[in-house]
This record gives sequence, structure tokens and C-alpha cells, in this order.
Amino acid sequence: MNCTVKRTSSMWRLMVTGLVLLGAAGVAQAEATILEVTGRIAGGGAKLDRAALEALPPAALVTSTVVTDGQHHFTGFLMRDLLNHLDAKGDSVTAVALNDYAVEIPISDFYEYDVIVAFDMDGQPLTRDDKGPLWIVYPRDDHQALQDIRFDYRWVWQLQLLDVQ
Repeated sequence: MNCTVKRTSSMWRLMVTGLVLLGAAGVAQAEATILEVTGRIAGGGAKLDRAALEALPPAALVTSTVVTDGQHHFTGFLMRDLLNHLDAKGDSVTAVALNDYAVEIPISDFYEYDVIVAFDMDGQPLTRDDKGPLWIVYPRDDHQALQDIRFDYRWVWQLQLLDVQ
């Protein structure tokens, strides 16, 4: 009887360990994609991890925001570089955050201004707890026109999806 119980316990532990490992692999795979791009792009869609985004030409800017104190140094990539890389064809992009906040942004913004998608602020990676992993950032301090509240709504933090239309 003890032998059967031991074998059952061992098998149970093995099954639980396997399920935990499978779950961890699924979580790691799900966490690898930090930005999905859909709509009018080459191939119809793309799922990008941080390494793919870091492979784009780097961009940086120093600017203030309406949700933080003072100026901050942001690093990431230009939105127009991402759109060009994906051969995007459209007039607007709907940016969607992790909390389902969504805003439509004219693609012309990305060519008129050096709008970046930041993954670091002041040399630290943006986390989900603090505006990350990605944040659309406008060069607010460089252009008087960007001081308008219409542009403030386009600063999407916790960015997870871009839909090109």
C-alpha cells in the first residue's frame, strides 16, 4: 500500500511540475511580445518583442510631461521608423494601452514631429507599474503646438497595440 502511495505521490509531483513548467513557458512566450501591430502593414500583422524594437534606429528626447514633474530623458525609437519598417499604409493609428484606453492618432504626427515610443525613462526601463513597457512620447517642449491638450491624449503609456488604418 505504501509503495502505491509513493508511486502516486511521485507521479502527482511529476505531473504538477510539468504543468508548472508548461505554464511558465507560456507566460515567458506571452511576455516576449510587448507590442502588436495590426491593420494596413506588410503581412497584415506583427508581434514584436523588446529585442526587435531595440533593433530599430535608436532615438532619444528630453521633455516634460503633464503626468510627471520636470523634464525627463526618454529613449526608444521613432514611431515613423517603426511604421516605415512595417511598410504601414494608412492615415491614422489607433494606439491601445493595457487598460484598453484607445486613441486615434493621425500618422502625420509621426512625420511632423519626432514622436518616440519610449522603453526607458531617465536610464531606467519603463515597467508596467510605471507607464511601461512602452510609452508614446511627443517632443512637447520643442513645439508650442504640442502644448495643446489634444496632443496630451495621444501620449499612450502601457502601449500594447497599434492598429494602422
